[in-house]
Amino acid sequence: MSGTLYGVGLGPGDPELVTLKAHRLITQARVIAYPKAEGAPSFARAIAEGYIAENTMEIPIEMPMRADRVPAREVYDRASAQISEVLRGGRDVVVLCEGDPFLFGSFMYLYERLSAEFQVVVVPGVSSVTACAAALGRPLSARNDTLTVLPATLSDEELEQHLLNSSSLAIMKVGRHLSRIKALLEKNNLVDHAGYVERASLAEQKVMPLTEQDEDNAPYFSMVLVYKGEEAWMLPRQSS
Repeated sequence: MSGTLYGVGLGPGDPELVTLKAHRLITQARVIAYPKAEGAPSFARAIAEGYIAENTMEIPIEMPMRADRVPAREVYDRASAQISEVLRGGRDVVVLCEGDPFLFGSFMYLYERLSAEFQVVVVPGVSSVTACAAALGRPLSARNDTLTVLPATLSDEELEQHLLNSSSLAIMKVGRHLSRIKALLEKNNLVDHAGYVERASLAEQKVMPLTEQDEDNAPYFSMVLVYKGEEAWMLPRQSS
């Protein structure tokens, strides 16, 4: 009998935000896989490090830092082949996923390649969107509001269209797009409604109104939350 593939959400970074189900699967796992940037430690593995048993087999999925998609396809093809071999041998594989596996998560590419042949169980995790709202101390939306989740990599035209049509927005993957996002919000008179969070739930977390973020760039793990409603909750000042 083949093993089961588990895509396990780890949450935004704080190991205490790992769910009980995820904790159980990780502590019992004998084979784990996880994404990592080329030449860098795995953030996903770092979150789960305290829960991984000794002598656990590890399959790092190393992603080259390039913009085109061809290397990514090759990486997931290769990782899927490795994982398939383990599953066919009857062992389960637990894939460690930052945040939630199916919210901008790379686990979807393994799911696409393996779910037709093997049983796959997806374990949802605390998303960075909800973690950032909690850190900011302001609800994402209320009553009949519409919430839109966007990658900052969209064009100015696409982002502006969503700004105009949504009640509240979570703009992810801010990084080098920070100054562009601020300019678009200023243009549409929304910058005073925007909060900024980076590295949510981690010790180095930063939370502030976007107007107080005076850098041109931000870390990859950063987010801008915009609420346009009349109930404009107060944004916290940056804590020292």
